Parts: sequence; structure tokens; C-alpha cells
Amino acid sequence: MLTKRIIPCLDIKNGRTVKGVNFVDLRDAGDPVELAAKYAETGADELVFLDISATEERRKTLANLVLRVAEKINIPFTVGGGISSVEDVDVLLQNGADKVSINSSAVKSPQLINDLAAKFGSQCVVVAIDAKQINGKWTVHLVGGKVPTELDLFEWAKEVETRGAGEILFTSMDHDGTKNGFADEALAKLSTMLNIPIIASGGAGAMQHFTDTFVNGKADAALAASVFHFHEIDIPELKQVLKENNIPVRI
Repeated sequence: MLTKRIIPCLDIKNGRTVKGVNFVDLRDAGDPVELAAKYAETGADELVFLDISATEERRKTLANLVLRVAEKINIPFTVGGGISSVEDVDVLLQNGADKVSINSSAVKSPQLINDLAAKFGSQCVVVAIDAKQINGKWTVHLVGGKVPTELDLFEWAKEVETRGAGEILFTSMDHDGTKNGFADEALAKLSTMLNIPIIASGGAGAMQHFTDTFVNGKADAALAASVFHFHEIDIPELKQVLKENNIPVRI
């Protein structure tokens, strides 16, 4: 059985790590280079770096900051924010990223998923999907959750897989920052209908939530930010608890 992955997420704005609730009310959470090094040392399986305002501000992800983080870590490193072309990805991979995460650009130009998978391989392409429930339907949102679309989460996820994405990073906007647990029902549906790994994001508040999302949500990985940044949960202890619950993790 494949081990389940624990992934801290660095949301970056103006070169600093930030964290909010339901995608707003951001507060400072520290220096991304220092945080990245700490997570690599304390057992994180991967690291995700999202330049959360790059798309909205119409600029490219901070390649120099990506390089500084990459120099400090020895675990897989996914970078997202403002990526809209094969050339953008080339720059990030040259600066130390292992994978890239695309979100708004994938919806606006779905062919980009095909192009990136063809050029760099599916294992390099993570498609992030931010969605929230509107009238009982999971609706995809863009530009850091600010712009609703007509897309249904499950239909879009299926198309993403068909186009060559290697993983899906699903964030429930309803759960983000609430610390009430992940959207396990939606995650389980995604995991059942797709053949690529699903990363759960949004809602981690207690160690039990990680157990729940691996067991009930059938997630392949769990991503969290504030509970790690502010030392509410430490990764070595979390992994010990998961192991005690018979969930395979890398210790």
C-alpha cells in the first residue's frame, strides 16, 4: 500500500508566508525559506508553495524565492501561482521546483494541461481546484477563490485527469481555515471516480482530521498550513498518531 503524504503549504504574498480563513483575512506566518527548511527537517513528505496573489496581480511566481526555498530542502516541491505557459514552467523547474500547480490558467485554457503533460510528463502537473458548495453543487472558483465559474467540481476533475494531470489538489473553500475537518464526502467521491492521486486541502484543525480524510475521504495526501505554521500540530507527532491508526506513512 502506498504511504499517505503530509504536505505543508506555504501561501506566499509579498514574499511572506500568510494564512487566512475562507481565503480572506490573511495574517503573517513567517519567512517561507525558514519554514520550508524546518518542514523538510521534521518529516514533511512534500512542500507546496503557492504565490496566492500572482494571478490576481497578473505577474509571475517569484522565481528567485523558489530557488532560495529549493536550496534548503530535499523533498518534492510543488510551485503554483501565475503560471500560464510552458515557458513559465520551464523557469520554475530550472529554479528547483519538482512539480507545478495550475488552477485559473487550466480553466481558462484547458489545453495547457495537455501541453505541460506532453512536455514535462504527467508527474510534473498538479491541477489545483478550489470549489465551494452553491445550492448543493460543488462549483469551481478562480483567482484565489474570488471568481465563480459554471464548472462542476467532479466534471472538471474528470476532464483534468483525461487531459493528462498527474494529481489533483482539491481545496474546499467552505472548509478552508475553519479547522473543522476536510471535505471528506467530496474527496471520497473524487477518489472513487478518478485514477490519479487526490490531495485534500482545507479544514485541518486536529490530528483526527488527517486520519478521517485518509480513511473516509480516501485521500492520497493531506495538505495543511496554519496548524503547522503556528505549531498547533507537529508533523512527527501527527505521523506517529497516523501510524498507530494503521495508516501507512513515512516515518
